[in-house]
Amino acid sequence: MIGRPNVGKSTLVNQLVGQKLCITSRRPQTTRWAVPGIRTSDTSQIIYVDTPGIQPGVEHVLSRHMNREIDAGLAGADVVLLLVEALKWVPADQAALGAARSGSAPIVLVLNKTDRVKPKSRLLPFVAEVAGRAAFAGIVPVSARNGDGIPDLERLVLRLLPESPAAYPDDMLTDRNEKFLAAEFIREKLIRKLGAEVPYRLAVAVEKFSTVRDMSHIHATIWVESEGQKAIVIGAGGGILKAVGQEARRDLEQLFGRRINMKTWVRVKRRWSQDPRSMRVLGYFQ
Repeated sequence: MIGRPNVGKSTLVNQLVGQKLCITSRRPQTTRWAVPGIRTSDTSQIIYVDTPGIQPGVEHVLSRHMNREIDAGLAGADVVLLLVEALKWVPADQAALGAARSGSAPIVLVLNKTDRVKPKSRLLPFVAEVAGRAAFAGIVPVSARNGDGIPDLERLVLRLLPESPAAYPDDMLTDRNEKFLAAEFIREKLIRKLGAEVPYRLAVAVEKFSTVRDMSHIHATIWVESEGQKAIVIGAGGGILKAVGQEARRDLEQLFGRRINMKTWVRVKRRWSQDPRSMRVLGYFQ
């Protein structure tokens, strides 16, 4: 799955898998990692890989990490799903197409957010226009939000995939571990709660994750780059941090199927997002 920021890649992967695995928000750079979502049925297993949004021309240590994650997601892919917003093609979409064409895998153009297009006949000239941009293996209109077109997309992907043994057990949803998912769900809630700048300057590291009987105990550190950002993340009377913990805990309990005991701390690591060494400590560039 490849495309510019905010076209709905993570939402679409969640819809295809039938479970929330990838975090979502309306802000760019929400997705920082390539995250596989595994869809297993009686006759097939498809591994959909969510990737960060392509941002051409951005030179930043964190952006370089995300570009590596995109390359990792494309490596060895049997099919590339290029996601664009219906009725909209911008330079970043062209950059995503260029990345998709870097390999030999067939490319399916997925037109997302069709639920916003009324009447649907407005799609026809747009389809005709974008069809000439590459030799697409198919063009499928969908709505990742409400599920329209998802069966059509899955049938096309199945026709394009090679036959091979299943790569994962039937009950496995992703190869990312629970510690990674916990950190991501906490970061999602922070992104949704905070203002424009702070989300890009924070990282979440789970320092402790243990499960005893039917409860997981999670200790997480939220790293920011200044004391001012720390105060914003904590909020008046600790209100934001408390709300983030409650919302992340609720989602994780639903995903893991067990109770969650979560504790969070906010600490300052200046300019971590511009320092490769600090980023490695926080789990990037692995």
